[in-house]
Amino acid sequence: MTRVHFIGIGGSGLSAIALLLKESGYEVSGSDRALSPFALDLQKQGVTVYAGHHPRNVGGADLVIRSSAVPDDNPEVAAALQKGIPVFKRADFLGRLMADQTGIAVAGTHGKTTTTAMLAWTLYVMGRDPSFIVGGVLNNLNVNAHAGKGVHFVVEADEYDRMFLGLKPHIAVVTNLEHDHPDCYPTFDDMYSAFQAFVDLLPPDGSLIVSAESDGAVSLLSYARRKGLNVVSYSVQSDLTINSPQWMQARKPLINRRGGYDFSATTNIGGEVTNVGVSLQVPGEHNVRNALAVLSVIATLGLSLPEAAKALGEFTGTGRRFEVKGEVKGVIVIDDYAHHPTEIRATLAAAKARYPDRRIWAVWQPHTYSRTQTLFFEFSRAFRDADEVLVTEIYPSREPPQDFSSAEVVSAMPHPSARYSGTLAETTEYLLKNLRAGDALLVLSAGDADQISAEVLKRL
Repeated sequence: MTRVHFIGIGGSGLSAIALLLKESGYEVSGSDRALSPFALDLQKQGVTVYAGHHPRNVGGADLVIRSSAVPDDNPEVAAALQKGIPVFKRADFLGRLMADQTGIAVAGTHGKTTTTAMLAWTLYVMGRDPSFIVGGVLNNLNVNAHAGKGVHFVVEADEYDRMFLGLKPHIAVVTNLEHDHPDCYPTFDDMYSAFQAFVDLLPPDGSLIVSAESDGAVSLLSYARRKGLNVVSYSVQSDLTINSPQWMQARKPLINRRGGYDFSATTNIGGEVTNVGVSLQVPGEHNVRNALAVLSVIATLGLSLPEAAKALGEFTGTGRRFEVKGEVKGVIVIDDYAHHPTEIRATLAAAKARYPDRRIWAVWQPHTYSRTQTLFFEFSRAFRDADEVLVTEIYPSREPPQDFSSAEVVSAMPHPSARYSGTLAETTEYLLKNLRAGDALLVLSAGDADQISAEVLKRL
């Protein structure tokens, strides 16, 4: 039996591959600086997980997979190379896994986790038993990966550090394309070039599916057409957004009683114009677009749109994507992964639509100094749909401390009730003193501010 060791196994990306390999019959082990919920879940599945990195952890491994956040001088990387054990980055190994299946890779600056989860769930409900790797836990299945027996392999294609360039997709989805990750893409052109290289991965008979409402994504569509690839665009209804011979549109989206949207999906994929009714329970118009991406894939595969629409109506979301953590004393607490201005605007718009009579509190933990500074103006204007805004100190993630504070972003905000709230503990105390029945609290963070949600629910 092949033993695979993961360095950085607690992250969403590596933990998903580890679970898929465990289901496939591999012996799996891993290590991380601390045991995350993903790592603890893997332990329950019988995976050996070490807290901390040590050369002995790789003993007996046949190959090693490392997170992109793991440096070259990591003691386990060094020990593996010294022993002659092959060391792969995540994307390079994913490409090997996908090679003999119909790969469907979902990329984009925003929405890729939810869209990937929606697609995996839809194919699962339709009896296709896909393999999948998602950057978050599917609420319906309580997993972030699965080794299926079907022909489809659905994967979230992460652009950070160009990780998606190791994949082998037959169908590629780009939900949108805006500047992000300035630490590895200093300019938008740098990022766009990486997405062009992602399109180049498609075989001659491959398909590119993009949002027609994203200028960056539409440019990729034009690029793909020049290469002779099959192209599809999707959009919420507008005569100006049909940018390809094949298209999918949502018509008459209306908020339903479940807090999601009902709409008619109309398409000419396959030759004849057809339509199907869809009723979502996940909130926000951005999820209408995510659902359109899924339906576009289903139609491109030649599968049943009515079956897909039914499955989408049963989809309940993914962890930390508008995840309702609970309600205590009339206060609803929601976690969301939004950490880009566009994501924040979409999440707050969804909250306002779902809870029109509640006071909306937005707690934002900025993620990385580089992103906060590069998108400074956009962040300062992203909170219009919140009634109260609290901004914590920056979560540095992989970056060293800098002489820059998120208080500077707050000072530039035109919002009438925005304030810098300091540490997570200070933010929690302010909330506990000021929240009241009828409020909705959204914690927007790709870092560790979900601690605020847990503490508020515990102490209210």
